[in-house]
Amino acid sequence: MREVEASGASALAIKPPKGSAFGCPTPPMMPKLHQACLVVGPRGAGKTTAVVNLVERLPFDRIFVISPSMKSNKELMDRLKIDLQDVFEDPDDIGALDAVKAAIEAERDDLERYLEEMRRYKRLMKAINSDNPLFRLDDGDLSDFWSSRAGNFMEPKHKWGGRRPCCALIIDDAMGSQLYSKPRRLNQFTIYHRHLGQLKAGGALGCSLFFMVQSYKATAGGISRTIRSNVTSMILFSNKNKKMLDEVAEELAGEVAPEVFHRVFQQAIRQKHDFLFVDLHRKPEHPSAFRRNLDTFLLPE
Repeated sequence: MREVEASGASALAIKPPKGSAFGCPTPPMMPKLHQACLVVGPRGAGKTTAVVNLVERLPFDRIFVISPSMKSNKELMDRLKIDLQDVFEDPDDIGALDAVKAAIEAERDDLERYLEEMRRYKRLMKAINSDNPLFRLDDGDLSDFWSSRAGNFMEPKHKWGGRRPCCALIIDDAMGSQLYSKPRRLNQFTIYHRHLGQLKAGGALGCSLFFMVQSYKATAGGISRTIRSNVTSMILFSNKNKKMLDEVAEELAGEVAPEVFHRVFQQAIRQKHDFLFVDLHRKPEHPSAFRRNLDTFLLPE
């Protein structure tokens, strides 16, 4: 097939946005954020241990959990320092997703409030330090930033120091629940997860997702095709169900050749709690999209 370049082709070139779809910087060897990570393994495989070890190495400021088993995993989950108000124990309560969304939007509103107050505060300080401050001072700014206790003007405060907070949602032991059985809201939440908490100046706070399940597919109450199609990474534990592995390989075929997937999976699973980590949006400096656990890259030959 021949190709003929269009007249004035340079003017027709696609220009991607300068910003990144992955909004929270991460340590060099960690995956990008925001994630939609699917964690699949039988009971006792080590799903919670793997997710806690991954999440605590990522720069999350606020972590939400939807899980009926949060308390039974208390020792592990305590490492993530999750606020009790951000834990939802009933996966049949579809309103939990609305609560998480509202909390992220409240974080967005507080950041917008801070940015606007900082703009006004800097304007006030500039006026005070000008040659003719008395003619440039805004009465509202004077009253809002003056502290009688400190006897001075006080700079606005923000919980996260003026930066965008990085959020995550962990969903565990929810197979068969209303959350998965009636997936419309969860599907929508997954599709828009990195667009949650949109900012006036552009961009969004976003929210990373971690789905912990025992089966890749289920006849009812399992991970939907919509969610599986939107994952950015997967953690797969040992599984003797060849059909399930074939299904994973088939759905990853657009990103990973099935024969390569099967080969690296066998290479990753050596000991009882080993897992294959597949990063579908890896950083350019990472030598491979595959890892045995988190610490060993696997380079398919």
